[in-house]
Amino acid sequence: MTSIVDIHPHIISSDENAYPRNPLNGVPSVWSKNRPTSWQQLILAMDEANVGKAAIVQASTCYGFDNSYVADAVQARPERFTGVFSIDLMAKDAPERMRFWVERGLSGVRVFTAGSTMPTQANTLDDPRTFAAWQAAQDLNIPFCVQMLPQGLSMLETLMGKFPKIKIIIDHLMSVPISAGAPYTESVPLFSLAKNPNVYLKLSIITVRECFKGLATPQSFLGRVVQEFGSDRIAWGSNFPASDGTLLEMVQESQKALSFLTTKDLENILSNTAVDLYPALK
Repeated sequence: MTSIVDIHPHIISSDENAYPRNPLNGVPSVWSKNRPTSWQQLILAMDEANVGKAAIVQASTCYGFDNSYVADAVQARPERFTGVFSIDLMAKDAPERMRFWVERGLSGVRVFTAGSTMPTQANTLDDPRTFAAWQAAQDLNIPFCVQMLPQGLSMLETLMGKFPKIKIIIDHLMSVPISAGAPYTESVPLFSLAKNPNVYLKLSIITVRECFKGLATPQSFLGRVVQEFGSDRIAWGSNFPASDGTLLEMVQESQKALSFLTTKDLENILSNTAVDLYPALK
């Protein structure tokens, strides 16, 4: 197995003067306070876990829209990192900000509309004020990560209709409930996206761990996901250090959950799809 590519780690600096904290909506995540991890520490964790490269995702719940630390990490170790930035999509200068961060070496954008500090789905995903930013992402040919819940599906469909060329990455498989087990009727919103060839899935440790709860099993759920989307549209992301555990443990848990797959499917999910999404990681 070639080295793994991780498209969802986060980093936080211990130097709060150089990198002031300004979390999205003023609410810091618990993990950003309890488990801050520098890019240097991430490199050490990657080496231990056989993770060759990573697309570092902006820690919005720590730094908001200031992507400076991610950009500095990418500049310091471009052979190991690329970055995924966040901006205020409704700002009038959003397209200019997007181009600024791309010029700083980042190669993807993310919008956070539900998550650890936002337990319900925001109703702003398809706000017309964001369309200029979406158009800019399409023009720049960079993938757009969307962290959302199933309740946001209709808004996502609006965006897909207006911007059909953007590669959209659904973070954490939309956090669909799976503990009830097969036939996974509560996952229908996720499966409904499979018909869109530009929609990709980010399989993180959050979903991997959910596959071992209740009546769910990795083979019955992840097997269905691979059947619906194909492994070439699924990429692995650790969510380290936001989730508990070491990066090595997350890799091992994920490999165990995916052990029923063919070698080709494993290589796609753990490496190839990530490089397709972020060519800077080649």
